[in-house]
Parts: sequence; C-alpha cells; structure tokens
Amino acid sequence: MAKLIFGMNQSLDGYVDHLEMQTGPALFHHWIEHVRDLAGSVYGRRMYEIMRYWDEDDPEWDAERRDFAAAWRRQPKWVVSRSLKSVGPNATLVDDDLEAVIRGLKARLVGEIAVAGPDLAQSLTDLGLIDQYRLYLHPVVLGRGTPFFAGPRPPLRFVASDRVGEDVIRLTYGPA
Repeated sequence: MAKLIFGMNQSLDGYVDHLEMQTGPALFHHWIEHVRDLAGSVYGRRMYEIMRYWDEDDPEWDAERRDFAAAWRRQPKWVVSRSLKSVGPNATLVDDDLEAVIRGLKARLVGEIAVAGPDLAQSLTDLGLIDQYRLYLHPVVLGRGTPFFAGPRPPLRFVASDRVGEDVIRLTYGPA
C-alpha cells in the first residue's frame, strides 16, 4: 500500500513560493532523488501548470536539471482539475470522485505518492488520506504568499527532522 506524502519548500513564516526561495545544489539533488523514487504524484491544477515547465527540454539546462526533468517525465501523474480538459504526457486527469481515485492509487501502488499543491493537500487532509507532511524550512521570511496549510492545521505528531544541504531543515509529521 502506498503512502500519500505532502511536502514542499516553505519559509519560516509558513509560505510556499518557489520563486522566492533558492534551491541550492544539495537540495536540488535531494528533489531529483525524491522524484526518481516516487510511485507517482498527484497535482492540483496550479501546481501542475507550474511543473509542466519540465515537459520540454531547455538547451540552457545543466545536467542536474536534465536529470530532474527526466525523473519528472518518467513518473505517473494524476492531475486534479475540473477546468482542465487535457493533461500532458504520462498524466491522467482526475475530474471526479477524488476520494475514490486516491484510495484506489494508495491500494494499488507501492511506495510514496507525492501530493503537490496546498489546496489539493487540504482537500486530501479533510478526507483523512495524507499519511505524512514534510516541511522543508528555508531560512527566509516572506511575510506573504500561499500558506503551506491551506486551511485549518490538522493535528500532527512529530516523526523526524533532518538537514538537507546547508540551510534547509526537513520536518516530518504524521497525522495525530
């Protein structure tokens, strides 16, 4: 049975904004390995549209960016959206019965399934489907933006902490 994991880079004051936080070499390598090891990912529409950047090669990418793109393209993706009519390669559109689809994925797959996007994570939290939350804390205060938790914070229990690179601490929590 697969585990559903919601993890994102986050500022110290609780916001997620990939444009405002720098991903150093060690953290980027961590994300490459993380994506490479996933059984798949479930995306909300906005996060999926951001990540589609990796669908097409950019001649200016270095080897690490090409590695990340290859890992991202290889993994199966499920995109939760009522407004999208189609999705890109290796992706499946989920426009109905989110709970049944996710429960089916968890039962059928082995390993970890990433959840991408705070709003989607909130919906899955409300359904009791997220098995783990991973907060990648960056030493920056944004003061604004999209919060990691899109709604009321669920009761959590501490599982682990570890350092990723020089500046980032990953905190891992499970539902209490």
